[in-house]
Amino acid sequence: MRKTKFTPDEAVDVWLRYWSGQLQHEIAADYRINAGRVSEILTEKDHIGSKQVAASNRSA
Repeated sequence: MRKTKFTPDEAVDVWLRYWSGQLQHEIAADYRINAGRVSEILTEKDHIGSKQVAASNRSA
């Protein structure tokens, strides 16, 4: 079954994967979700604050 939205933890994972060099469509394929949902995370239209959480997890 395809997903229609990300959980907060998944949104943090999207940032970490993106920063590690994965492309948006690769992340979307792994989650079986529309690439537009990944874009909404990375443009901070959805799950606002996930970038900051990911950044703090990354430096920990």
